[in-house]
Amino acid sequence: MIVSPTKTLLIIVIAIAFLSCRGQEKAERKQAGAEAMQIGKVVSELDNQIWKILQDSKGRYWFGSNGRGVYCLDGNELRQFTTSDGLVSDTIRGIQEDKDGNVYIETFDGISRFDGSQFTALKAIRSSYDQWRLEPDDLWFGFYNANDLYRYDGDSLFELRLPRKDLKASFGIDTSISPFDSNNPYSVYGINKDRDGNIWFGTFVAGAFRYDGKSFLWFDEKELSILPDGTAAGVRSIIQDRDGYFWLSNFKSKYKIDSGNVSYEKFSGIEKGKPNYFNSGLVDKDGDLWMTTYGGGVWRYDGKTLTGLSVKKGAENVLLVSIYQDNRGTMWLGTDSDGVYKQHGDAFKKFEPSKE
Repeated sequence: MIVSPTKTLLIIVIAIAFLSCRGQEKAERKQAGAEAMQIGKVVSELDNQIWKILQDSKGRYWFGSNGRGVYCLDGNELRQFTTSDGLVSDTIRGIQEDKDGNVYIETFDGISRFDGSQFTALKAIRSSYDQWRLEPDDLWFGFYNANDLYRYDGDSLFELRLPRKDLKASFGIDTSISPFDSNNPYSVYGINKDRDGNIWFGTFVAGAFRYDGKSFLWFDEKELSILPDGTAAGVRSIIQDRDGYFWLSNFKSKYKIDSGNVSYEKFSGIEKGKPNYFNSGLVDKDGDLWMTTYGGGVWRYDGKTLTGLSVKKGAENVLLVSIYQDNRGTMWLGTDSDGVYKQHGDAFKKFEPSKE
């Protein structure tokens, strides 16, 4: 087939235009990525107080501090984001990611969403009981300084109230006197989902609640409220073991839901002489429980034996706040005194981004 000079010229012009558009598109994407990286400040170290850790779907690590914003480790680059970059607060209490890859930074003063280039604040809608839902992609927040908790469905952030109970009859708590006249007994300290998709809420002193999408089951045990010495440990972590038992921030007891899902039974937990309460926990790929205590190290429980792992800086115990398992199965510890610790075999060592 013979192509005329006119058609040949036309084909060349179209090809040049196509390649030009492709080149411009790539340049625009590169420029947008460069602009996105302008937010935040490149730093070499993490703050000493890192309370929350998350690895997102892109492989980046996020570290939430107790007053200095949030850090993002992307490859070898560590960036720090603060209120000057759009965060609603520098005191971080939670980090989550949605199905679209947006990262949510939870603080005492609100929740910020990071879409890859900027932070925007979510505005809460005060909701009635009718706004309770249980959808698999919803995000839940508990530390936001307003009502009990929040549910985010991707479009709206609903402020919700847990069912009110007779705390005086169950726990001897008079909510009209200090400190409960200024502190909400129902403030949610821990949120976890079980294997069946039910959502659990651990509170300041009002025990724990399980929501199955239709109704609530209340755990009104005194060990989940004010302790004998007068302190309030709060139910900060709820984990389900391989046998279906639930551990609600304490080693002393475990719970099982009855077959009708309308009540629970309490069983003895781990042997005496061990730490009574843990502030963060998870279940690893082998079904073992990992639990941290503030100044008493990390504990691993395989269903039979409880093994303690100390985490020290010199001769002093590191104050542990959270434990997290990344996409490769490595454990990380957020601390209140010495930054972040990373698992190396059976030990935990201080994580220093600049030396990795």
